[in-house]
Amino acid sequence: MIFSSTFQIKEIKISGNQKVSTENLQNIIQNQIEKKVLFLPAKSIFLVNLNEINKNILEKFPHIAQANLNRDFPDILLVQIEERKPVAILCQNEYCFSVDNSGIAFELNEIQPDLVTLRKGDLNSEIKLGEKLFDQTLIFQILDIQSQLRENFKIPTKEVLIVSDERVNFRTLEGWEIYLNPERDVAWQLTKLRVVLEEEIPPENRKNLEYIDLRFGNFAPYKYK
Repeated sequence: MIFSSTFQIKEIKISGNQKVSTENLQNIIQNQIEKKVLFLPAKSIFLVNLNEINKNILEKFPHIAQANLNRDFPDILLVQIEERKPVAILCQNEYCFSVDNSGIAFELNEIQPDLVTLRKGDLNSEIKLGEKLFDQTLIFQILDIQSQLRENFKIPTKEVLIVSDERVNFRTLEGWEIYLNPERDVAWQLTKLRVVLEEEIPPENRKNLEYIDLRFGNFAPYKYK
């Protein structure tokens, strides 16, 4: 059965890919499906190592989040590709990278107005495509906070500086910043922001504001420029 022509892989069907070319994927897979059994070449559908191919695809193509491989007997290999989608842009020096919802940088890109721009305070080394830069929970928190600031407070943000695990600075389009601690109660911190803006800082004074710090207890200290 191993050497039977009936069970030799004759076609590789790839779907779901848009930015990664089908030809490049097929070349990677073709190199891995041929085995030698008793010194004879074989492309048996029984011998193909799906896990090994999957691992190799993910290593070669940072743009791919997941590759699902299945045998379609007797002679077809099915490959379903799921590509990463950008939810944020990370900028370091003169370069910007797309970041997906898992916190992985996967392609060079430009700042896009519809995506949050991230900067990382402790990021000194060169960024490698496919590298996980942020925890997934942190990415979701940043996106949620940005959405609440825009929808509930009518405060659009320009960029987000991730200073540390306990401090994230949201820079508004008006030029002032909001300091939050993502490891503490974010809802309470935003409640403090609403109170301060409604009771202590009139809209006409925001242009002179430097920051509002929401990280500590029941306090929300702020500073003018």
